[in-house]
Amino acid sequence: QVQLVESGGGLVQAGGSLRLSCEASKRTFSIYAMGWFRQAPGKEREFVAVIKWSGGTIDYADSVKGRFTISRDNAENTVYLQMNSLKSEDTAVYYCAASLSSLKRAPSSYNYWGQGTQVTVSS
Repeated sequence: QVQLVESGGGLVQAGGSLRLSCEASKRTFSIYAMGWFRQAPGKEREFVAVIKWSGGTIDYADSVKGRFTISRDNAENTVYLQMNSLKSEDTAVYYCAASLSSLKRAPSSYNYWGQGTQVTVSS
């Protein structure tokens, strides 16, 4: 099965930037798409961005479009989420996830999940 490990979270002031990384290991050849999700306290997990593992297709939630950039480095089996112009409402635990068959926004479409990394934006 695919294993995912996120890193790069932390505390940042509003307007600042962070870059999250998600390294995939084991059976990475089976990955179709990699997504980023987030979950704030008391809220449901929500879609942030997704990228086709082989490249060419990217999708963003409206709330992060123009501020966040998803990218991948297949040689390193790593997906990144560059987050700029951060807002207090971006505060959440961020998760990366791997889908073996589709590129969708629904969390139920993803087969494997990382442990999450905390992002806190202070205003």
